[in-house]
This record gives sequence, C-alpha cells and structure tokens, in this order.
Amino acid sequence: DISAETSISMIFPGFSPGFGRTALGVRAMARILPRNLGQTGDVGFGLADLSQSIFSSLGLPDATNSLQLPESRRTCLLLVDGLGAEALQKFGSVHPVFQHVIALPDLRSDFPSTTVTNLSSLGTGKSAGEHGMVGYTVRVPNSGNPGRLLNGLKWDERVDPLSWQMIPTLFERAVEQGISVSSIGEKRYQNTAFTTAALRGARYLGANRPPEIVTHIKIALAEPGSFAYVYVNGLDAAGHKAGVGSDKWLLALEAVGDLILQIVNQLPKNTQFFITADHGMVNPEEKIILGRDNPLMNYVTLVGGEPRARHIYLEPGSETDVTSLWREFLRDQAVIHTKQEAISAGLFGENVSDDCFDRIGDLIAIPSENVLFIDPTRIDQESAMVGHHGGLTNTEVVIPLLMAQ
Repeated sequence: DISAETSISMIFPGFSPGFGRTALGVRAMARILPRNLGQTGDVGFGLADLSQSIFSSLGLPDATNSLQLPESRRTCLLLVDGLGAEALQKFGSVHPVFQHVIALPDLRSDFPSTTVTNLSSLGTGKSAGEHGMVGYTVRVPNSGNPGRLLNGLKWDERVDPLSWQMIPTLFERAVEQGISVSSIGEKRYQNTAFTTAALRGARYLGANRPPEIVTHIKIALAEPGSFAYVYVNGLDAAGHKAGVGSDKWLLALEAVGDLILQIVNQLPKNTQFFITADHGMVNPEEKIILGRDNPLMNYVTLVGGEPRARHIYLEPGSETDVTSLWREFLRDQAVIHTKQEAISAGLFGENVSDDCFDRIGDLIAIPSENVLFIDPTRIDQESAMVGHHGGLTNTEVVIPLLMAQ
C-alpha cells in the first residue's frame, strides 16, 4: 500500500509533505478564480448561495452566481455531514489531503444548523423561511390539539412531501434545461420523503461504500454539462455517538480524507470539485431536562426542534408569560425569541412564507454552547448523544468550502 502523502504527490505534481495548503494547484486556480471570491468581511454566504452559484456556472438561467464561480462543464460537490470549519482547522492534520486543498472563504449554516434545514437550502437555493424546512421536528399545522410533530428525516406518511416543500429544486430546474444532475448517497435514502421534498429531480445513484461512490461519480460526470452531488454522513454519526475529537470521530474524518483523495484521482479532466458541510458540532455537557426541577414545561403543549434549537409550542394566550419565565429562569444559558422576534431578527431568512410561519414554534429557545434542552419524552435518546448541533455558535454555524480541480 502507498501512503496518503505519496498518493497526493502522484495526483498533484509539486506536492511534498508539509509544503503547505496551497500545493494543490493554487497557481493555476488563481488564474481562474476572482480574488474576492465569497469574501464579504464576515461569513455571509450559505449553502443556498453555493448551489445557486454552482448551477449558474453550469449554465442554468436565473440562478444567481453570488460566489462568482467560473464557468464549468462538470462540477462535483461532496457534502460531509457534520464537518464544521473549526473542527477541520483543529483536527485536519489527521489526513494530509486537508492541508493541500484550496480553502475558499467559509460558508454559514442556516438556522437551525441542522441537516433537514441546510440540505433543503442546498436543494432549493432558498432560505429556510421560504422552503419551510425549519427544524428537525416541527408541528404539523392543523393537526389537532396539541398536534403532532413531523420529523424531517423520518417523516410521516400522512404528510405529502411535495405539498410540504413545494418550491422546485435547483436539481429539477437544471434537468429541465438539459443539465445532467445526479445525487449519490446511501441506497436507503433513495426513495425517502425527505429526498423527495428537498432534493428531488436528480438521478439517484445509490452507493454504500467509497468504491461505489467513486464509480458513480465517474458515471455521473461522463458527459459535459453535468453535476454530481455526493452526500456522506459517517462523520456526523460518529460525532453524535462519541463526540467531536473522539477516536471514533477522528477515524471518520480520516475516512473522509481518503474518499476525497479517491474522488480527485478519478475525476474527469477540468472538473470543478467542491467539498463543504451542512453544519458543525459541539459536545455540550450540561443537560437541562425541560420540566424536571424547573418550570419550563408550564403551558407547553409540544417540544419540537432538537436539544440545541428548540421550537416550543404553547397554550394559546400564554406566550408573554412563558417568554418571561424562560428568560428569567435561564438568564445567560439561552437566547429566547418569540416567534415574531425570531422572524424579525431574520433567523429564518429575509422572507418567511405563510406555511413556514405556521410551523415555527411560539418560542425559539437557543441554548448557550455547553447547554442542551432535553425533551422530557426523549430523555434516553437525546442524553445518549455526545455531539449535538442546531444552535448559533460559530462551531456549529461556520462550515468550510474547499476546492480541488
């Protein structure tokens, strides 16, 4: 077997171990990419901007190229679930490939910093307030009293995904314009309601192992005018189970590095290859079980969202009192917004549709970095996880954008 560093030197001439982050063709790329790519003075662009820019570079009319990507004939996007920019900066040395890709300006994860919301932003090119996928679990409007929650990943057969998320995806729009679009991920995701809601329109190529992924990418990009979206979630799963920085998580990050290397080695010539994520992850230690030795379940009818970003649904007329109660009890342990405050603050984007408005909690509760809000009906499941996401810390929100060609 040859080492990863040897493999990199074979694929990218001029690479030598420790040479630095710009070894991977940066001089050639500097002639192509505008110098101000993505730079706004802060982390301003998200996954909706990235996907719009990618499809614009592939020739999709009416797609906005906010990132000023150069024209492309073939583009591959690898989305690594759970890979935050801070974690990559801290632990990227586990695999040499992370030191030798081009680091473009970081992106931001939409609130809540969770997979349901951000893959929907990627797929539609819209904000959460427009596509309406505003949390891991949210209440289904007009579902009775207290109503029922829709889990965006596991779904509910009583809810039509095409009605729940009605905006045409960028994948659909691109296919209508003659762009070949393929989605590559585990076979179990192919026919899920979430895939239908957020990522419909692409040809789905199921792949459970790295060799299958690489093979399907080659198939997807065989012809000019093609896009391959690749999703992997091993890092996120390791983070939830063992925590960011754990041995299990580091092995998963090393596997991501191996996959990047295999993909680059097999990409057709002149393919743009981007690597990004949907969110980062933190390892909070303080668990507040809602309603246990505290008044936080007073007047609460449903607990939605997840431990780092809660949608709290209330009895009618109780919003003012409950808001004051939560703020007084939690003080600096959380930021508490009423629904209207969250919308006015732009938490879900500039525009919030009527459908989305009805799904948002009466309160939005966002804990500080080391705190979790545990649903009293899911104590064992939520307490067992070490790594979490959904909140607004930089660790959760800032995500990397890497490029190789």
